[in-house]
Amino acid sequence: MRSSILWGFYVMFFVGYAEEVSTSEGTVKGPRKPVLLEDVAATEAFINAAEVVVVGFFKDSERPEVSEFLIMVQNIPEVPFAIANGSQVLSHYNVTRNTISLFRMVDNKRQDVEIEDIKGLDANKLSRFVRANELRWVTEYNPMTAVGLFDSVVETHLLLLTNKSSPMHTEMMNKYREAAKLFQGKLLFILVDILAKGNDRVMSYFHLKKSQLPALAAYHTPDEEQEVLSLDDISVEIIKEFCDGFLQKLQAKEKLKTEDKVLKEEL
Repeated sequence: MRSSILWGFYVMFFVGYAEEVSTSEGTVKGPRKPVLLEDVAATEAFINAAEVVVVGFFKDSERPEVSEFLIMVQNIPEVPFAIANGSQVLSHYNVTRNTISLFRMVDNKRQDVEIEDIKGLDANKLSRFVRANELRWVTEYNPMTAVGLFDSVVETHLLLLTNKSSPMHTEMMNKYREAAKLFQGKLLFILVDILAKGNDRVMSYFHLKKSQLPALAAYHTPDEEQEVLSLDDISVEIIKEFCDGFLQKLQAKEKLKTEDKVLKEEL
């Protein structure tokens, strides 16, 4: 296995000798580089520093997927990327083969791609993997993120159906994002822009009309239980009260189901 120093040189050689390169016309930005993680503490700090991060755990740095990973880094500038190849780091994260892992805060999930499991892996496929799984405190709904949303262990979703071009959108999103952090691991907070192509079907699913928007829609994926609240105003307190009520409703339903099951067994 390459040493961290040699690995750092390999990364610099592939993506450019520096973030900025001086030219006769001034200073220009060079290709983006992933962070090199040299120990477990640095890796943990990197993972905990953002809503979504991606780490390439590379046991063998000469395989072609390493080059594809570095190309992908250029394609998704809003996601932090890193590389780790130290034996202690690989052991700590139970990596036995080249693996690309996405870590996200919203449901404390780690999503892995073990390279040998996928034939013909390239930067485009890796980019799709990241896009499908980059769930955030608030995730905008689209055909790509829908994959990650329904793959999450969190089975209760809260949707904010609204017009992103509204002058109140920024203020509304700030409150919605703040509320999302109160329900980590309990609810996935989703933004549905009603003007986006195909999203009118989401509105129809919850039996909503444009005149009733903006609105919150809570949804429990296992049994399709749902509840809707049209909004005249939005605040963290309003969102929290609506979410708490829906979660309590689910708990009561589950309790009743358990009691019915026990009663039937006794009979």
